[in-house]
Amino acid sequence: MPLNRAVIADGSRARNQFWARTKQIEAFGRKVTTTASHLIGPLSDPSSSVHYQHAMTELQKELRRPGIQQRVFSYAKASPTELVRSRLSTTEIQHRALTYLPDDLLRHIPQNENVYSLFQGFQATIPEAAEDEPMGKGHHKSTSRAQKLLEERRTGSEEPPPLADMRKERDKANHRLEMMTVRKNMCSAEIREIDNKISNLNTMRRIVLDRLGDVEQDELRVEQDLLELDNKIEEMVEDLDDAVTLGNAATPPTEVDPEDHASEHDVQDMDETFMSASIYEKLPSPKSSKRHKPTRRKSIPIRHEHFEPGSNIREVQAHNDMITALDFDVPFGTMVTAALDDTVRVWDLNVGRCIGLLEGHHASVRCLQVEDNIVATGSMDASIRLWDLSKADYSPQEKRITKGDEDTEEDDDGDEPLAAHPSSMRDCPLFSLEAHVDEVTALHFRGDTIVSGSADKTLRQWDLVKGRCVQTLDVLWAAAQASATINSSDGQWRNTGRVPDASADFVGALQCFDAALACGTADGMVRLWDLRSGQVHRSLVGHTGPVTCLQFDDVHLVTGSLDRSIRIWDLRTGSIYDAYAYDNPVTSMMFDARRITSAVGENVVKIYDKTDGRHWDCGAGVTAEEDGQHPAAVEEVRVKDGYLTEGRKDGVVGIWTC
Repeated sequence: MPLNRAVIADGSRARNQFWARTKQIEAFGRKVTTTASHLIGPLSDPSSSVHYQHAMTELQKELRRPGIQQRVFSYAKASPTELVRSRLSTTEIQHRALTYLPDDLLRHIPQNENVYSLFQGFQATIPEAAEDEPMGKGHHKSTSRAQKLLEERRTGSEEPPPLADMRKERDKANHRLEMMTVRKNMCSAEIREIDNKISNLNTMRRIVLDRLGDVEQDELRVEQDLLELDNKIEEMVEDLDDAVTLGNAATPPTEVDPEDHASEHDVQDMDETFMSASIYEKLPSPKSSKRHKPTRRKSIPIRHEHFEPGSNIREVQAHNDMITALDFDVPFGTMVTAALDDTVRVWDLNVGRCIGLLEGHHASVRCLQVEDNIVATGSMDASIRLWDLSKADYSPQEKRITKGDEDTEEDDDGDEPLAAHPSSMRDCPLFSLEAHVDEVTALHFRGDTIVSGSADKTLRQWDLVKGRCVQTLDVLWAAAQASATINSSDGQWRNTGRVPDASADFVGALQCFDAALACGTADGMVRLWDLRSGQVHRSLVGHTGPVTCLQFDDVHLVTGSLDRSIRIWDLRTGSIYDAYAYDNPVTSMMFDARRITSAVGENVVKIYDKTDGRHWDCGAGVTAEEDGQHPAAVEEVRVKDGYLTEGRKDGVVGIWTC
């Protein structure tokens, strides 16, 4: 009975609280309705003001109660987060947050494509050895009887033990097969997830690579702005010097002696059109119109280092005939090309634009070298000319042409050579070296010394400071002298055993460093000279065809020949360090710190990676069959820091990463 009375009392108390809350809500609703009707209703209604005053009086009475005042002050001090947490639990907050998610977020939730449950995946990760291990002793005793009863009921008591064991083995094998299937699908899902991550990383890499390109463009603009500021400072300094000179010339004349006065009468009797030295000194010196450029860029582009090997950066229709020589200073810097169309063009590799033409030779240029801003060219007219590209009238920012009031981008479609300003290279020629009597086929300069090889069977050493030839080396005579001195046939001129190639140059390639000179000739020999004595001190025998290209560093000398082979020599011993061959004659070769690049008469550049010994192809011919194209054979190749340029027989120059 007391329990029933307590239940009845609790029920009545709950009903009273419910009715009290209901009455409070109705009273609050009447007050809100009255207040709203007073504010919104017509002003002519006198009853609305009475109701409004009555409602406000009741609100003031309610607000004077201490409990309501404490509750209002507690609400004012608490933050919205605390108010929500005081009314709702954490679980309810999470449920409401997930329940009221917008449809846009719910639409992009990835679907679960896995057909297996989480428990199956966890079960598949348990090693098989752990599944076969027996449980503890107590657990085994408590469950062994139940397991036996279940097994007997499933298999039947009438089956013999061998058949039951076979069924157990079959069930285990099926279970293992199922777990292997689950593991296989888990591995496949992980591979797909990794592929998605790689795809996202590649997208991010492309974005960062584009950002790097923008930074390098901004860097180039800042360097150009800095150059313009330097030029303006130089002009202001010249203006100040001229102002000082004119100020000194405007000083009042001093008292003149009679003898000086007589000499002045003699000067006046001379031709009045003659300008005296004193008057000439008062004239300001004419300002030079040449542009002052730094010797080289302060920043080196590195964007190409992050490209995939074999990526094409640009292709330019540089000439209308076969490329005979090309070279560049730095990646994305300045390139000079020569062809059988009797033109020599200078290019800005950063934008693929022709800066201008180097005019002065009377025939095609066979060889050239670019070092900083100095260019040396050797021609079929038997002359060598030097040029200073820092005096070129060209701005890297001039990439737009003006048509009327609008600026439009230049159309660089690569089909035709870009037209250059005719006077952009007017101030670039320095001087000409003329002493050979036949075409110049090879040259190399370093510092103030340049060495050239010609079809007249001589090598000449030039002093660039004096501008004249200081030494002439007769290859045949030096070979005979070396043979007589060494008392062997290694140094003498020898026949290669093949039919002589009329197109092969007598001096195919050369390179100098200080007093050392390496020269490859048409007899297949590589001779090492001492420029101090003018003698051959070593001959490297191995090629069976004319040597067309060579290059050496501190330890090794690499040579290429028409016998289709590339040979690497050890300069310390004079022996062959390594060698490999191709299917066609080697026409051009150059190496950097990691790779040896070669042009072998194919539509690709052959690359040999010295670090891992891998041979691979780079160029337009790699994907020519897939693209349905037929690129011409590569004749010349140059590489520096993984930045490769190649010139083809149709006059196209390709720029690649390797």
